[in-house]
Amino acid sequence: MLFDLSFIWAGIIAFAVLTYVVLDGFDLGVGILFPFATSERDRAIMMNSIAPVWDGNETWLVLGGGGLFAVFPLAYAVIMPALYMPITLMLLALVFRGVAFEYRWRTTRWRGVWDSAFFGGSVVAATMQGIALGALVQGIEIEGRAYAGGWWDWLTPFSVLTGLAVLTGYALLGATWLNMKTEGELQRQMRGYARWLAAATLVAIGLVSLLTPFQDPEYFRRWFNLPGSLFSLLVPGLVALCSYALFQGLKGTRDAQPFLAALGLFVLSFIGIGISFYPFIVPPGLTIAEAAAPDESLMFTLVGAVALVPLILGYTAYAYWVFRGKINPEEGYH
Repeated sequence: MLFDLSFIWAGIIAFAVLTYVVLDGFDLGVGILFPFATSERDRAIMMNSIAPVWDGNETWLVLGGGGLFAVFPLAYAVIMPALYMPITLMLLALVFRGVAFEYRWRTTRWRGVWDSAFFGGSVVAATMQGIALGALVQGIEIEGRAYAGGWWDWLTPFSVLTGLAVLTGYALLGATWLNMKTEGELQRQMRGYARWLAAATLVAIGLVSLLTPFQDPEYFRRWFNLPGSLFSLLVPGLVALCSYALFQGLKGTRDAQPFLAALGLFVLSFIGIGISFYPFIVPPGLTIAEAAAPDESLMFTLVGAVALVPLILGYTAYAYWVFRGKINPEEGYH
């Protein structure tokens, strides 16, 4: 074929995962910061800032997971047994925080319980996403086209580090989102948090980046030999540029700049992971082409994706446009 359908689909799934991370990242970040609000009024503002869009953000997670199952069934069959525990915990956490969105507004006596569910679900979901990513980066043992590792292979010092890195990064996204969407004392509080979280996120990115090439010899060769070494110089430079924009934005009145710069850090980190992985979909032994479904299946599902992805993008863009601007403390979503 003129275009390799498996690589087109790999690009679609990568786009869906990246979109989920940048959209649901600040959503989870708001939940992570939720207990640090100084009043019930501030907690209500924090939830109202994401209430109109949080469930739409989850659409991209469904698209990425469903797409992996449909077009890369072998990869799905290997990844799921390897990551059953962190993925199950992540999904349960997302359920708890989703229920908390609705229930905390309808009770006074049990509001503290649902606030804890919202916070706990956000922390667990973010941490498990990072741990699953770390487990995937360090490699999954495959034998005879099936998972051959143990039940606890996903839990290592490196995966715990990536879990904490994602948790910190999502909290940064949440703080910069609230800096952009709120005013007054809550905005000042989140701006202060964002400075510390930005520094912690950069340290976490640096540690993960330094350790990643040592997780597999292929990663090391890719990053420290041409042309990969060019990216080793370019990506840190772009990270430094985003970091400068983030801290400068927190000093001034350009409230959107820190949020966009924080998103840039996530996009660059995602690109770095993509450079390490390619052409593997399950490193270190399963490539995109090997894991793909037959071309007929790829073409059939691609027809649906061509119609569905622009529709989701349009709906998402419209939702954010309608609810743009600062949050009015006197108005609520519920």
